[in-house]
Amino acid sequence: MNSVVNILVLGVGATLAVDLWAWLRQHLLRVPLPDYRLLGRWVGHWPAATFRHQSITKAPAIRHEYWLGWLSHYGTGIAFALLFNWLVGDTWMAKPTVWPALLFGLLTVLAPFLIMQPAFGFGWAGSLTSSPWRTRLQSVLTHVVFGLGLYATARLMMIEP
Repeated sequence: MNSVVNILVLGVGATLAVDLWAWLRQHLLRVPLPDYRLLGRWVGHWPAATFRHQSITKAPAIRHEYWLGWLSHYGTGIAFALLFNWLVGDTWMAKPTVWPALLFGLLTVLAPFLIMQPAFGFGWAGSLTSSPWRTRLQSVLTHVVFGLGLYATARLMMIEP
């Protein structure tokens, strides 16, 4: 049970780091916040076996897509934490180091590049967006922050009350 709680906390903590990064980008660099309604819309179309859209922005809205998007965002972070834990083992949690977490965060950028962005109608690695290289850079930076969030959360979990 303790491992399950650790993975939940690790995933939520790393995802919170991503959200803090998004908030800082918005306030310091004027980069718009991610619209997780679109993630919710995508996931909301899955029961109808619709996994790919010409344009997710033009797809019919789904009831509660905002909340479904946020739930999916955090669920993905937890799933990534579970995968990371499976790859590095429980011993990493006892003595976290930055490089495995950072490399794993960088590896997770394959999910938006190869799955989400094409499924949203944005092309492989955002190739059909108005600024593909800006889209790619933002994705890479966000997933590096996720990796750093894994490390920082694990370090914080080591602190005893």
